[in-house]
Amino acid sequence: QVQLVESGGGLVQAGGSLRLSCVASGSIFSINHMAWERQAPGKERELIARISTDGSSTNYADSVKGRFTIARDNAKNTVYLQMNTLKPEDTAVYYCNAEVISRLTMVPEGYWGQGTQVTVSS
Repeated sequence: QVQLVESGGGLVQAGGSLRLSCVASGSIFSINHMAWERQAPGKERELIARISTDGSSTNYADSVKGRFTIARDNAKNTVYLQMNTLKPEDTAVYYCNAEVISRLTMVPEGYWGQGTQVTVSS
């Protein structure tokens, strides 16, 4: 099995910063792209940041471009999301996602973490 576990969420005032982390563990052969998604109350889940296998390419949703930065440490099977200049509309549950090839199946599959709550107060 493969597990993704997020951490780093919490309550922060508008204009503040948070850094989320997501560690992948289990029977991992390799990890392809990794990403962060978020879901605000009453809204659909949205993809906000994505990073390529080697970290050389990143993509961001317009809503977070210039404020959030995605990065990864392949030696630690970890993806990060640095969030700066946070706004109340960034309040959501944040999920990490990774395309993982497990040693058991040797087939790329998508995995998601359980989510971490980020609340930005005005």
